[in-house]
Amino acid sequence: MQLSNRLQVPARTIMTPGPVEVDPRVLQAMSSSILGQFDPSFTSLMNETMIQLRKVLQTENHWAFPVDGTSRAGIEAMLCSVLEEGDKVLIPSFGRFGGLLTEIAERCGAEIHAIYCDWGSVFDPEEIISEIKKVRPKVVAMVHGDTSTGRMQPLEEIGLACRELDVLLIVDAVATVAGTEVKTDEWKIDGLITGTQKCLSVPAGMAPLTYNDRIEAILLERKSIEKGLVTDKQASNNHRKIRSNYLDLSQLQDYWSPARLNHHTEATTMLYGLYEGLRLILEEGLDQRFKRHRLNERALVRGIEAMGLSLFGDNNHKLPTVTCVNIPEGIDGDSVRSMLLDEFGIEIASSFGPLHGKIWRIGTMGYSCQQRNVLLTLASLEAVLMRHKVKLNVGEGVQAALDVYQNKERIESV
Repeated sequence: MQLSNRLQVPARTIMTPGPVEVDPRVLQAMSSSILGQFDPSFTSLMNETMIQLRKVLQTENHWAFPVDGTSRAGIEAMLCSVLEEGDKVLIPSFGRFGGLLTEIAERCGAEIHAIYCDWGSVFDPEEIISEIKKVRPKVVAMVHGDTSTGRMQPLEEIGLACRELDVLLIVDAVATVAGTEVKTDEWKIDGLITGTQKCLSVPAGMAPLTYNDRIEAILLERKSIEKGLVTDKQASNNHRKIRSNYLDLSQLQDYWSPARLNHHTEATTMLYGLYEGLRLILEEGLDQRFKRHRLNERALVRGIEAMGLSLFGDNNHKLPTVTCVNIPEGIDGDSVRSMLLDEFGIEIASSFGPLHGKIWRIGTMGYSCQQRNVLLTLASLEAVLMRHKVKLNVGEGVQAALDVYQNKERIESV
């Protein structure tokens, strides 16, 4: 029998909107010994992870824990645990991931009311508030930062209106948590989902989320105990049971509570990674981390523009962690991306739907968001574009980015 070759992973500089490079300290934590899921050392780690999550998500909610699975699993867990057949849900969609919210809500049997704006722009909050008053939904579900378009939707006014109108606000903050300000409580967000593979700089595989007592009340109304665990003294709610077993937040919160009611075998090493990733975020400090993301974004943007390329979308609502670049006319965008990867080991992304082949998306997220990566990406992109006969301001991109870095103290004080 021929044996497989030993795993060999090529070195890469990942500048996509996710996944991103993982902090080496996270990888080291993930190589620690396996603990049993009910070992007191492990349950203590679960509790400490919840404490750290509350701080990173800027919330006083009791429930803040990860769902095992990518960020999509967290979104599905939140929506399928809250939405029932016939519930009205309003989804303001400004990119691909508004469409994902729509698809998941449809599968929950919800009555969908979707509104749209052009990709590359966001909604005036008053437009959404007007629609809320007209539709009177149970839930408004929306994306905070959509990586497909590189735009970020203001949420504060929408959250206040939802609370005043007794509507639940559920937010996909996968691309923004730990990269820019996300104020769960202050913006009156009832349920929020993020992912490990973006600004948290942890491998894909967990979806941290949080929800308040308004959502918990719904979960308790729909709560059921798994058949293999239920006792004679426990009632099983069959009428309004949450459709998914694996993604049932009412059962998952029992698992994360002092009851430790068994649900699934926890992804041990992923939790090690999440714990360490959160610890490093808090060690850096949220304000300092946001400043780092803004600085590297500014350097990348200045470099792109100085090179002679143009940016896509409404600049007033740009997502700080993703920069969308218009592909020059007549240029094969995939050919440029392939050459960047093959010759320089740098990965940037294309886009989806109506923007496929029209823009490149460059991420500056988490551990990938550092000066070395930005300068290397600008220099390499210039070299590749020259090979593709694009007319550029040669040498000016990196110099413009260096100007930003050398003037960062003056810029931050403005």
